[in-house]
Amino acid sequence: MPFINGPNGEEIVPIRINGVSQPVDSTRLIPVESSIQDKIIHYAQSASPEVAIKAAEASHQAFLKWKTATHVQRRDLLLRVADVIESWVDRLTELQIAETSCPKDWGRFNVIILVRCIREIASNISQATTGELPPLESPGSIVLVYKEPVGPILAISPWNASLVLCGRALAAPIGAGCSVVLKASELCPQTHHTLVQAFEEAGMPTGLINVVQASREDGPAVTEALISHRAIRKVEFTGSAAVGRIIGQVASKYLKPVLMELGGKAPSVVLKDADVKHAAEKIIEGAVLHHGQICMSTDRIVVVQDVADELIQELKTGLETKYAGAAGHAVSKKQAKRAYDLLQKARAAGARFLVGDGSLNAAGTSLTPTIITDVKPTDDIFVEEIFAPAAILIIVKDEDEAVRVANDTVYGLNAAVHSRDILAAIRVAKQIEAGQVHIGSITVYDEPNIPIGGTKESGWGRNNGKYALSEFLAEKTISIHDPTAAGNMFGK
Repeated sequence: MPFINGPNGEEIVPIRINGVSQPVDSTRLIPVESSIQDKIIHYAQSASPEVAIKAAEASHQAFLKWKTATHVQRRDLLLRVADVIESWVDRLTELQIAETSCPKDWGRFNVIILVRCIREIASNISQATTGELPPLESPGSIVLVYKEPVGPILAISPWNASLVLCGRALAAPIGAGCSVVLKASELCPQTHHTLVQAFEEAGMPTGLINVVQASREDGPAVTEALISHRAIRKVEFTGSAAVGRIIGQVASKYLKPVLMELGGKAPSVVLKDADVKHAAEKIIEGAVLHHGQICMSTDRIVVVQDVADELIQELKTGLETKYAGAAGHAVSKKQAKRAYDLLQKARAAGARFLVGDGSLNAAGTSLTPTIITDVKPTDDIFVEEIFAPAAILIIVKDEDEAVRVANDTVYGLNAAVHSRDILAAIRVAKQIEAGQVHIGSITVYDEPNIPIGGTKESGWGRNNGKYALSEFLAEKTISIHDPTAAGNMFGK
């Protein structure tokens, strides 16, 4: 999406309502920084509550028209969007690298997986929106159960998987017949705006997606203005549990339902009969991918004592061989420093470093891949997401203790189990409190046609394919009664 130039020639990502970039207020600019380049690369316009209300009203007007679109029109729009995004793979990859400092492979993967996600959502629209004719007790009566779009959606998307998480938050509501107000991340606004531009390029009706972003200071007021607006019928939020808790409280005040995918502290459980070398490879991949900045990243390694020494050696060899002290960059120096502080506080409290030393590079943007043990339940790192290429290793005596330790967290997003005994692996997987448990793979596993979402404090609801579409549909019952029929539901 084109920049707007500020009064001093700054490149500014605007607010976009009804397909029109709004005028710039130079007193409300958000600097967008690149941690790799260590500089401000452009700016974004921060919204006010008044502008947010304007976006909600535009979304409502667009919804009144789009809700009557046929399933074919919705499907074909999303398929065209997927084609546009696929043709922009290089452009979208470079935008992600510039704004979030992610590796090129991660940026490209985000584009590819989003294209697949959108096509999967599109292919499920006719099935997901098909109503029912339930059997009745009342003679001479028919009930039609329609599935209707719930209304305009507020989508609040994060930066860490900036394309796929934002893209599916747009595609599913639109596929269901809803409109969207997108609150883009202030850390990657150009990436999110360019994604909306792909919808426009594909022929999206005017105002179907309206885009705002807000500074950290303006964010609470802008978010509440949107949630409280009568046009907004549901909130879709992906982000941290801390912010999710705030969103949930505000939404409950206005009786608005919320679809949330929040944080995690994913365990990778290694049982006594695991292929230890394979398990170590998957644990490393799950811990360091995208500098560990994924809600599904492997945060805890739970290993049965029979194979603990062997696993530790494989982890050391794998990390030292493949990553040589580096695994990409954090989105910001602040994010990298937070992880560094968690590790060093744990060390000061008695934790031991098994692999790596938790150090930062000279620029303060990259954390050395690190695995620690002897972490106490009172340590912050025991409770909080690390969100960096680091993990806690915990040795347990048997399978039962492995399950107990894996569940010893407020989170319940993803987990992994490693065992050659498939029955043992399934037995453990069924007991782990998580939305997704992956046997023989990484914790960061996701496909477009399987449900993804959390339990406990990792969120509510499910994304992907038909599961995401159902989140934005509501059943409406229409009953028809023959006045000449004998009897009714009350037996009279």
